[in-house]
Amino acid sequence: MTLPIDPATLDSDDFGEKQAVLEMGHEEAIEHTREVFADAGFGVAVEFSVSDMLAEKIDANRDPYYVLGACNPEVADRALDECMQLGGLMPCNVVVWEEEPGRQRVYHLSIMKVARLVGMAEDDEAWQDIVDTTGELVEEAFENL
Repeated sequence: MTLPIDPATLDSDDFGEKQAVLEMGHEEAIEHTREVFADAGFGVAVEFSVSDMLAEKIDANRDPYYVLGACNPEVADRALDECMQLGGLMPCNVVVWEEEPGRQRVYHLSIMKVARLVGMAEDDEAWQDIVDTTGELVEEAFENL
């Protein structure tokens, strides 16, 4: 199978990758991330511990790994007006994993940029405005982590 894009030619800005390191406990990092994203205009539509689920289902012993499914309702509504398929990528996930005790990595990538890269969304002015809006909100959140 040939990919429509060469992943080797992409840099993290092409798909809106953001990362931060928090020097705190895992539960504290989850709560802090939830609050910071709420302050930036995101609600958390769904959340779950991947590490707990895997331990329960397949007896995996994984370091703490947690997903916050964040969503800004106004931007989501605009995005769906432009691209109904976007729901396949929703919500915007923010992941918190423990690199070591007391050190947590917070990770996010832009579903809006990914949708454009894979051809789900048009590469036009309306979509660029959506990309820019979500990018500003995520940037605000990461600046406050």
